[in-house]
Amino acid sequence: MEANSSEVSCCDSSQTEKTKSAARWTGIRNTWGSSIISLIALLIAVAGEHFFPVHTAGISLWVPVYLLAYIWVGWPVLKKGWEMIRQGEVFTEFFLMGIATLGAFAIGEYPEAVAVMLFYTVGELLQHQAVSKAKGNIQALLDIRPDRARIIRDGKRVWEKPENVRVGEIMEIRAGERLALDGILQEEAGNFNTAAITGESMPACYQPGEEVLAGMVNLENLLTIQVSRSFQESSLSKIIRTVQQATANKAKTEAFIRRFARVYTPIVTYLALALAVLPYFFVSDYQFSDWLYRALVFLVISCPCALVISIPLGYFGGIGAASRKGILFKGSNYLDLVTRLTTVVFDKTGTLTKGVFSVSKVENLEAADTDWMRLAAALEVKSNHPIARALVDYLGEDTYPVSELKEHAGLGLEGRVQGKMVLVGNKAFMERMHISGLSQLPAAQKTTIACAVDGLLCGFFALEDQVKNDAAEAFHELRQLGIADLIILSGDKPEVADRLGQTLSAKEAIGGLLPEEKLTYLEKLKRKPESVIAFVGDGINDAPALAASDVGIAMGGMGSDLAIDTADVVIQTDQPSRVPLAIRIGRTTRQIVWQNIGLAFGVKILVLIFGAWGLAGMWEAVFADVGVALLAILNAIRINHIYR
Repeated sequence: MEANSSEVSCCDSSQTEKTKSAARWTGIRNTWGSSIISLIALLIAVAGEHFFPVHTAGISLWVPVYLLAYIWVGWPVLKKGWEMIRQGEVFTEFFLMGIATLGAFAIGEYPEAVAVMLFYTVGELLQHQAVSKAKGNIQALLDIRPDRARIIRDGKRVWEKPENVRVGEIMEIRAGERLALDGILQEEAGNFNTAAITGESMPACYQPGEEVLAGMVNLENLLTIQVSRSFQESSLSKIIRTVQQATANKAKTEAFIRRFARVYTPIVTYLALALAVLPYFFVSDYQFSDWLYRALVFLVISCPCALVISIPLGYFGGIGAASRKGILFKGSNYLDLVTRLTTVVFDKTGTLTKGVFSVSKVENLEAADTDWMRLAAALEVKSNHPIARALVDYLGEDTYPVSELKEHAGLGLEGRVQGKMVLVGNKAFMERMHISGLSQLPAAQKTTIACAVDGLLCGFFALEDQVKNDAAEAFHELRQLGIADLIILSGDKPEVADRLGQTLSAKEAIGGLLPEEKLTYLEKLKRKPESVIAFVGDGINDAPALAASDVGIAMGGMGSDLAIDTADVVIQTDQPSRVPLAIRIGRTTRQIVWQNIGLAFGVKILVLIFGAWGLAGMWEAVFADVGVALLAILNAIRINHIYR
């Protein structure tokens, strides 16, 4: 019954998510549909009024069609404006849009009223589509957490939900299974894939008595583990909570147009009111209808359509240019934020390195068996361990037959080849097998695998994760862009992280960090005044740091689903050099946006002055709004040519 209940609960949750997703997309389709219907109705009304002008009592019979076109796109704006007024926020862009377009209807400028609302709606649609809809989504992380654990109770093996397992119980894990709970390894050593926790692709060996964490995958042998923490306190549960909290605490960038409207809207509203009323006290032949007309023209001119369009179009031009370079921004605010970065923090494995180990050095020792490498290959070809595969790739598979093969979990291999006893493994294995001469092995800046033949140390292989080809270029370009604080945080050994930091001339490189420790380090950096921090990562373990940073950048080619969902920017090509490119695109975009803002303000202020004096009518108003918007569009297109 419990299993069935769990399945039903899981299905219900999945169905709920699908329903919410479907509702979101339905809303988008309906809004685009409203815009299309409005455009068609507007075109029909304009064409009808031109070819079949029919008026009754001075009113065009095509007015109902204009009203239909207006309601499809105008009603949501008017409704939002009214809701904001009820909340005490009167002078918003919704209020200005509403009063200006209703004023245009009042003076008979129906096409302008509809066109303004239509432009505004389309601009908002483009903006909403770029905003991340998956922020804080942790479903990918939930998917990797086992929903049951095999527990040994009273000598019997039973399946139990992780949340029902008690601390101290014995959990059995077979090869290929993922740990559902944290615990202490019993009896035998084991190799584990720890990528879900540390992000490192190199398997780690744990000895009996050491703690292993939920999310790790048992690579070999049947193991028993004594549960050390409850389900709620397990490592994966902590990561889930950390992602939720960090995402919730991230400040939302307020849209420029909203801040601008708080000042601009009341000014132009009061000016329009003054334009309609004040001339009564100063003009001898004052005609209310004439000055009301001027006031409404003033409002139509002041409608910020050009700004509403030019700002998002500039940003979406940048977003489009970035996407063609394999850089996906999940919102225009992040395109703006990257221009203000002061610090860029990188994960190591999978971000700056390829996550694939290869032989970087081979050392022959004196008095070594001349055939020791082929003898070593004979053992390694029998293993599926990632290090063994790297050695076989280097040595080849043309080897000798092996007998008496024995694998020592987490240490190495032992076997008889060509009548000789051959050992291949790490330094700890050689010490356990009492091999002499181990002082000749290098310091542990790299993964070192030694080979001994008949008790004599013959040589060793040095393996390391390969640095991505463009990592150095990325660091160089970031420094050229004025970002000097370049930091590496890694779950790998401190000496390995330090070696990479020296290679790339990073300001700081810290290794041996768990996800929560990376997060703590980021929070310390964020305490610095005026700091704007980007974190670049690729693994599930990077999700908390991605969520907590000002700009989270995920490697999307090989990165985890959770990292991609949590990040604000996704680099599809997995190239670190795309980070400085994203910053350059952001800076160019910001320059174009401010050019558009200056253009819109300049033309609008000029036409507003003419309109107040009665020297500008609706045609000038249309140019001040729609014309400037078109010029802004042409300016925004330039970015696509700059970054072809």
